[in-house]
Amino acid sequence: MANASGLFNPVVPSVRRRFSPCIGIYRSGFWFSEGGSRGIVCSSTAQGEQKLSSSESRPPRLVSRGCKLVGCGSAVPSLQISNDDLSKIVDTNDEWISVRTGIRNRRILSGKDSLTDLAAEAAKKALEMANVDPNDVDLVLLCTSTPEDLFGSAPQIPKALGCKNNPLAYDITAACSGFVLGLVSAASYVRGGGFKNVLVIGADALSRYVDWTDRGSCILFGDAAGAVLVQACDPEEDGLFAFDLHSDGDGQRHLNATMKENEKGEELGTNGSLVGLLPNGSSYSCIQMNGKEVFRFAVRVVPHSIELALEKAGLTGSSIDWLLLHQANQRIIDAVATRLKLPSERVISNLANYGNTSAASIPLALDEAVRSGKVQNGHTIATAGFGAGLTWGSAIIRWG
Repeated sequence: MANASGLFNPVVPSVRRRFSPCIGIYRSGFWFSEGGSRGIVCSSTAQGEQKLSSSESRPPRLVSRGCKLVGCGSAVPSLQISNDDLSKIVDTNDEWISVRTGIRNRRILSGKDSLTDLAAEAAKKALEMANVDPNDVDLVLLCTSTPEDLFGSAPQIPKALGCKNNPLAYDITAACSGFVLGLVSAASYVRGGGFKNVLVIGADALSRYVDWTDRGSCILFGDAAGAVLVQACDPEEDGLFAFDLHSDGDGQRHLNATMKENEKGEELGTNGSLVGLLPNGSSYSCIQMNGKEVFRFAVRVVPHSIELALEKAGLTGSSIDWLLLHQANQRIIDAVATRLKLPSERVISNLANYGNTSAASIPLALDEAVRSGKVQNGHTIATAGFGAGLTWGSAIIRWG
């Protein structure tokens, strides 16, 4: 099992101090200092890692900057598939699906629809909300498990946006936890790398990997894209208070879409390989999921992760304005809210309209909540992603 945890910001909403903390980056973590007070460390350290000797150690580089979320956007395909539509394909009905999952509709890519186009549209809307020119973007992080190119789709986003400065762009693959990992990565680039504007995009088209004859899984997934612009700011305006990230490879058996070798009857494979001698062409299987085990996993680890992040941020559940979880199953969302003692009116959910959109689900729901006026500047949000890997993570953020 691997894990990472962190406390990024010494300034929380309920405590306003008049100081400019120094933020240092040292090896794998951030630390903060307030004059002579002790530092606060955020790090991810592998077991058995050797400490630097005095001859190898270097003084940390001080960075007086924070990061905040200043713009969001989303995009969904035009084709809507309802529960009633699915009942014509598999043995199911609207009541069976909605009672067990909370889902009533989902959007699906069709025809010549492109996931990259959806991601670019969401990113464009985020930039427009933040009033930032595409040429001022320093980095694009595309959180996706379903790229349209084996080598990654992220570089196509700045191209579609018309960026002339060739910003770095790359994919992050962490399934439904991807967007939370993207936020933490963006903060690291801003605080430790001097980047000013980082686009974090969650976009997935899991419908392409669904077995449409399996009523246990085909009812769950939809396609979408959502984006957030993370921008450098003064430390006291910082909008990422703490995070908690984990993975457990033992759980892969419960949720996966593994690679398989294609069966070929000819002597020569379609990729020019000699059957039985060189590798055949390969593809990914449809999504395989043990729903009961994934449910147990989520309701166990997600509340604990959020509690750890709140503790690191010096906050309690009463400090949270909104709970925003990966939109996988309404029963999971309700169970986590109950564990955290948060009333339903403080929980953001749009699962009924879109289903499980993997890495897109959190930014998609956030965008709708911001544009509807539900989430306002200064609101504190506890967010968490969880899914294949198995991976899970949480972050305590402030909007605006």
